[in-house]
Amino acid sequence: MARAVALCLLVLVWASNVEAEHLKYLDPRQPLGARIADLLKRMTLEEKVGQMTQIERKVATPQILKDYFIGSLLSGGGSVPHPQATAAEWVNMVNEFQKGSLSTRLRIPMIYGIDAIHGNNNVFNATIFPHNVGLGATRDPQLVRRIGEATALEVRATGIQYAFAPCIAVCRDPRWGRCYESYSEDHNIVQEMTEIIPGLQGEIPANQAKGVPYVAGSRKVAACAKHFVGDGGTHEGIDENNTLIDSRGLFSIHMPAYYNSIIKGVSTVMVSYSSWNGKKMHDNRELLTGFLKNTLKFRGFVISDWEGIDRITSPPGANYTFSVEASVNAGIDMVMVPNDYISFISILTDLVRKNFVPMSRIDDAVKRILRVKFTMGLFENPYGDLGLVDQLGMKEHRILAREAVRKSLVLLKNGKSPAETIIPLPKKAPRILVAGIHADDIGLQCGGWTIEWQGQPGNITSGTTILEAIKSAVDSGTEVIYSQFPSVSFVEENDFSYSIVVVGEPPYAELAGDNLNLTIPEPGPSIISNVCGSSKCAVIIISGRPLVVAPYLPVIDALVAAWLPGSEGGGVADVLFGDHGFTGKLPRTWFKSVDQLPMNVGDAHYDPLFPFGFGLTTNATKA
Repeated sequence: MARAVALCLLVLVWASNVEAEHLKYLDPRQPLGARIADLLKRMTLEEKVGQMTQIERKVATPQILKDYFIGSLLSGGGSVPHPQATAAEWVNMVNEFQKGSLSTRLRIPMIYGIDAIHGNNNVFNATIFPHNVGLGATRDPQLVRRIGEATALEVRATGIQYAFAPCIAVCRDPRWGRCYESYSEDHNIVQEMTEIIPGLQGEIPANQAKGVPYVAGSRKVAACAKHFVGDGGTHEGIDENNTLIDSRGLFSIHMPAYYNSIIKGVSTVMVSYSSWNGKKMHDNRELLTGFLKNTLKFRGFVISDWEGIDRITSPPGANYTFSVEASVNAGIDMVMVPNDYISFISILTDLVRKNFVPMSRIDDAVKRILRVKFTMGLFENPYGDLGLVDQLGMKEHRILAREAVRKSLVLLKNGKSPAETIIPLPKKAPRILVAGIHADDIGLQCGGWTIEWQGQPGNITSGTTILEAIKSAVDSGTEVIYSQFPSVSFVEENDFSYSIVVVGEPPYAELAGDNLNLTIPEPGPSIISNVCGSSKCAVIIISGRPLVVAPYLPVIDALVAAWLPGSEGGGVADVLFGDHGFTGKLPRTWFKSVDQLPMNVGDAHYDPLFPFGFGLTTNATKA
């Protein structure tokens, strides 16, 4: 009997040890390397290739995630559960997809990514922060870190764990349609603004090895430094084009912010559509594997851009098998497919079986993906938390966004002479005019990547327009007249104490924003002429970059670069009326004429209208 009991106990201990060994990768007490190795050795080729695949939610179902072992989903610009979906509806959608992933043999959770580049900007009612060009004007890395913290919470409020941010491009030509995604033409400012990464991901522990990704739990998100490398230096600012620069220029201007990002534990790096001296970045093994992974010791995963591997060939997709082989061998770990996942999975699997892509390359990619998932606690907390839904658009985040707006505004002119300053504007006046379509339009003041990929005009999400902010700021006895396009006679007949003109660019994103003339679109110039010729006026430019303003300067009393301020227009009124002073400094050179472009601080031919770093200051007025 005693022998039987002892034998039974021995069997139980053996079974327990077998079970513990079986679940090693699911045990958070195990070392990270042991978990990765344990899981990797259990995976089939099909499971590994699935982990390397990121697909759009529009083509996904929980069953597809299960059947193809899909490693990641994303929402492209405007890809939502349904228009004006609530945070809870986002969480429920993401969780349903996650159930498919967790029903697979190895229960590897998927990671869901979204372009939260100025707040969780795809999502209705989210706080929309100023675009990066405006944040560069603040010169305030700690403010940007706080924005990262708020954005992480608003992304997690929707059940999403991965933000395709920050863009650390160094825009060297404002004709580029993505220039507003760049903090500055000066890499030093871009480097400082990588402080958004610990905001998004959490502060990296002091004893953490450099280059290893770090995400501090379920209220933080994995970040993505993009677009590697040289995306802001393309010829004539043409999106996805060729960056013509020598090694010294690439490594001294466009690369430095990646050093900071990796030191701060960034989880992922996204590859640029652009080329470097004719070589497509998605096919650049020397930089992706040789420099980023081997020299900089980056240990997170490298992700392609949307259909980025397709564009290795011209026309895109002309030889997809070659594109898959070249990009994966170059060092891309996760491929943003995003639609035809069946072809991608089939081709990559076949390339591995035929030894065109070595298994060692597949294992490296999967280790990196698993490292991020393990590090961020995704195996322990795979589901979105409905308890965070109140973080979306919360009051404290809107107050922060308003602070960011007022710190980002750059005062370029204040009075036609030093003795005639008009800002701060008086709150108490008989009658004032507000003109221009940009004055009362949330979509226009937010710009691209807001609700839709290209953005759109209209009050597309919640927030405060500049007109609403002006009405709230002025004295109760001040009459505010709003006219989108007032005539000269209207201005002359109404005897306004002063006028505020708000004009600028329409929303745009990426290639659609490329612009060789950079003029203020009509009716903006006509509004400036009509109003400023007949009234003391302050002109506010809403734009993602400097525009041609030299012809209008003589008639303008005050000129403000407001960039793309986002949802909280109250920040504009805060400085216009003196509740706070102007402090913003130009993050990029303001040219006289587009014929001067490209022109950046330090160039031999530097002759700007307003130089890099320029910005008049004002003091707050006492109430």
